[in-house]
Amino acid sequence: MTTSIAIGSIFLECNHFGGVPADIESFRRSELFYDAEVLDRTAGTVGGMLSVLRERSVAIQPLLVASACPSGPVTADCYRQLKRELLDRLQASKPVRGVLLALHGSAAVQGIGDLEGDLLAGVRAVVGENIPVVATLDLHAHVTEPMVRYADALIAWETYPHKDSFTTGERGARALLQILDGTLRPAMVLAKVPVLVSGVLGHTEGPGPFADVMRFAKSFEQSDGVYSTSAFLVHPYLDLPDMGGGGLVITDDDPLEAERLARQIAELFWQKRFELEPPVFSPADAIARGMQIKDGPVLLVETADCCGGGAAGDSAASLRALLAANVDQSSLIPIVDPIVAAECHAAGEGAEISVRLGHRVDPKWGEPVAVTGRVRKLSDGRFRYRGGIWDGQAGNMGPSAALQVGSLQIAIASHGTYEWCGEQYELLGLDARMAKFVVVKNPMNYSMAYGEIAKGEFILNTHGPTPATLRGIRFQNVRRPYYPADAEIADLQSTVYQSVSRFGRQS
Repeated sequence: MTTSIAIGSIFLECNHFGGVPADIESFRRSELFYDAEVLDRTAGTVGGMLSVLRERSVAIQPLLVASACPSGPVTADCYRQLKRELLDRLQASKPVRGVLLALHGSAAVQGIGDLEGDLLAGVRAVVGENIPVVATLDLHAHVTEPMVRYADALIAWETYPHKDSFTTGERGARALLQILDGTLRPAMVLAKVPVLVSGVLGHTEGPGPFADVMRFAKSFEQSDGVYSTSAFLVHPYLDLPDMGGGGLVITDDDPLEAERLARQIAELFWQKRFELEPPVFSPADAIARGMQIKDGPVLLVETADCCGGGAAGDSAASLRALLAANVDQSSLIPIVDPIVAAECHAAGEGAEISVRLGHRVDPKWGEPVAVTGRVRKLSDGRFRYRGGIWDGQAGNMGPSAALQVGSLQIAIASHGTYEWCGEQYELLGLDARMAKFVVVKNPMNYSMAYGEIAKGEFILNTHGPTPATLRGIRFQNVRRPYYPADAEIADLQSTVYQSVSRFGRQS
């Protein structure tokens, strides 16, 4: 009997505190492929899945692949369309022997909340209880009870900055094939604790609190009967019930051992909570300290406006501070402002223009800054990522411009894009190696672009939907107690979710 596997993806990280809702155009700007187009994916999680399936000469049933830059929640209409298109294709592909899905784990839909749990429930309704369903997740996933219930195995990325999307896709595909050939009878348990921290200290290599948690979790994979372990540093900018991070363990038909180990991972994550809170600086203080550092670049890490966390990328807080400090050395600042980008294009390269810049997409976080500058370069905003989760994929900032205001070089985009390796600055001819200050708006990925050349870095305490600390966030659906609102929680017990046993001895 030919092994026929359906493969698809709806991949997005969402933010309930800001940014722009994701509609179907958000996906078209990034990645929206159907049917045979899915089979052309050679990188990322889907590329890894396809490589394993092809090695095994499996009959592949492509559904759809949709991903977009992190944003506000997905509009109900957009999700309804994507879900229908995926499930209709799955129905038409039957009979299939298994389903592979590349998901994020922290997507949200207006009026629904948990996108992945809802999608997995829909997939399960189509294929029934006897077909294995395996999904891959980002390690920032908000893993919910429906996700654990409707999937047979959840396999998460292991690195941050994210370098292992392809190999995670391979691991997910192998897990599905092992369930099918009977060598894996997955018993999956998630244990999590209410810790909500940013990704600033969430790296997984070298010394660090979350690196310790990840290494502890992965050490269990050396134990007999343990198939896979995952550690989750939840994306903290969702406002959904039961938020938290911890560990997920898949054993070969031993749910008690899976629960015991998952609880240990969650307990260590709780113990590390204080270490996961980063030191932060006001922009003025960071600039003053940076001026005491010889040469550059000195990184000003404006995490509160991270497009990679769902923010709009339109903050002018760093620009305002650099202007106030009268910095007279070359400095780079990225700002999303479609109005000013259009004004730059209308004026043309070399033109001097006066504009009000910033806080035009998600205006509740600040006021635009009035500047006069010269348009140095124009671009259609199209570039290609080098490495990471979108390796080789086209990025699209829309009409973009480099605007010089005194010594400051401002990269102005029409749409927010995920920061990875400095591709956006490079597209506009801006060289970080020649700058005193470089503003970056991602809590971790800047190390990929500037780790070897940066002379210093400061995490800024600014307003925005992706702040470096959650101490000031006011949730509506996340109930106390949780850290950091509560430093101690008496008699804390991990929240535990256990998968349905569909393929074990007792099933």
